[in-house]
Amino acid sequence: MPITCNLILNTDSYKASHWLQYPPGVDATFFYLESRGGEYERTVFFGLQSILKEYLSKPVTAAMADEAKAFFAAHGEPFNEAGWRHVVDAHAGRLPLRIRAVPEGTVVPTHQALMTIESTCPDCFWVPSYVETLLMRVWYPITVATISWHVKQTIREFLERSSDDAAAQLPFKLHDFGSRGVSSAESAALGGMAHLVNFKGTDTVLGVLAAREYYGEAMAGFSIPAAEHSTITAWGKDRELDAYRNMLRQFAKPGAVVACVSDSYDLFHAIETMWGGVLREEVINSGATVVIRPDSGDPAEVVHRTLSMLNAAFGSSVNAKGYRVLNHVRVIQGDGVNPDSIRLILERITHARYSADNIAFGMGGALLQKLDRDTQKFALKCSAARIGGTWTDVYKDPVTDHGKASKRGRLTLARHRGHGTFKTVVLPDDAVEGNAATLGDGWEDALVTVWENGALLRDWTFAEVRARGEGR
Repeated sequence: MPITCNLILNTDSYKASHWLQYPPGVDATFFYLESRGGEYERTVFFGLQSILKEYLSKPVTAAMADEAKAFFAAHGEPFNEAGWRHVVDAHAGRLPLRIRAVPEGTVVPTHQALMTIESTCPDCFWVPSYVETLLMRVWYPITVATISWHVKQTIREFLERSSDDAAAQLPFKLHDFGSRGVSSAESAALGGMAHLVNFKGTDTVLGVLAAREYYGEAMAGFSIPAAEHSTITAWGKDRELDAYRNMLRQFAKPGAVVACVSDSYDLFHAIETMWGGVLREEVINSGATVVIRPDSGDPAEVVHRTLSMLNAAFGSSVNAKGYRVLNHVRVIQGDGVNPDSIRLILERITHARYSADNIAFGMGGALLQKLDRDTQKFALKCSAARIGGTWTDVYKDPVTDHGKASKRGRLTLARHRGHGTFKTVVLPDDAVEGNAATLGDGWEDALVTVWENGALLRDWTFAEVRARGEGR
C-alpha cells in the first residue's frame, strides 16, 4: 500500500512529539507485549515475522525524513529531524532495535511477556516507542490464530469422541470464509494466514499468498469447487434440479469433493426430492463426495435435520465408536458459525449418534473480523528506561483499573523444561537473555532474538509454526 511505504509516517501522530517528553539523561528504553487476559486463557503467538519483513526490512531514507518533516510541520506536530537523520546516516536507515519474541506458533497463557523491544543506540532511545503503533498490530494475527486454535480444540474433542480417524479429519474441519468480510486486503492476508496455522482449508487466497511470502510455504491451504447462490439461482427456481445436475457433471469425479449450497428455495425439498431422489444414483455413481451446504435457519436444528434426511436417502455405516458416518455425502455449515455455535452443533449431532466426520464448518466474520485488540486485551508498554546510566523500572498502575497495571523491569519469558509452564522474569541490568541463575533450576529462556539492528535473525518456516501450534 503506497501510503505505508514511509516507516516514519506509519505511526500515531502524537508519537512525533514523544522524544521531547522523556526525562533528561535517558539513553535506552525497553518495551514488552502481553495479553492481559480476554476471552481465552491462552494465545497463539503469530504474525510478527510478516510485519518485520514487510515494514522494518526497508531502510529509512533521507527522502522519507524529508517527507515526514514536511508532513508533521503541516500536521501540527514537532519532528525529530536530528534523530531520524542519525538513523539514516549512522545506521544506514536500519532501526537500532533488538526484538525478542517467543517462537511463532507457541501457545502461551495470558499475562505473560510475548515479545520485548529495546533500543540499541543511546541516541535512539525513543525508537521503541515510535514503532509501538506498527508492532502492536501483531495483536490481529495473534487473535485470529488464537480463535482458530481454540475452535480446533473444540472440534478435536468431538472428533476424538466420535471418529475413527480424528487426526486426518481435523485439518479440514474449519474453512476460512472471511475474506469478503474484513476491512482490507492486508487484514485478509494476515488473518487468513493466521487461520492456516491451525487448519488447511480456506477460501482466502491472500492468506495462502501471505504464508508463501513471509514464511516460505508453497501451498498452505486448499479449497474445492463450490456453488454460491448466484450460480444456482441463475438457472431459475423451475430449473433448480438442472443447476445441481450441472454441479455433478462439472465437478463430481471419482475421489473429488464438491460443495453445493442447497437452501436457495427449500433446503429440505432439495434434499428429499433432488439430491436424495432424482440425483441419488448420479451422486453415488460419480465416485465423488457431495457436500450439502445449508445457509439459513437455526444452525444446530438445520444441520441435524439435514444429516437425518441425508442418512435416510444415502444411508450410513456405523464406525468403531458407534457413530454413524454418511455414505457419499457430507454437510458444511457456513451460516451463523462462531465458536459457540460450533460446539452447539457438534453436541447436537453427536448426541444423535452422528460422527463429527459428517460436518465441516465455514467461518467468516467471527474468524477474521468480529474481534478487536481488546478480545485478548493486548498491550505494549514501556517497562524500563536507562537514566543516567542506571536502569529504572517504568510502569503504570491506575487506581481506577488495576487490571491495566503493567509489568516492571527488563523482562523475558521463561519456560519450564519439564512441565512446560511459563513465567515472566526480570532480567539483570543489560542482560540480553536469562540464564540458570536468573530463571531458576529447570527453566530456560523462551524468548529468542528475532530482529537486531535491521537484520532478521530467525526466519521461521510455516511448518515450524504449525508444529508448535499442535500443542494442547
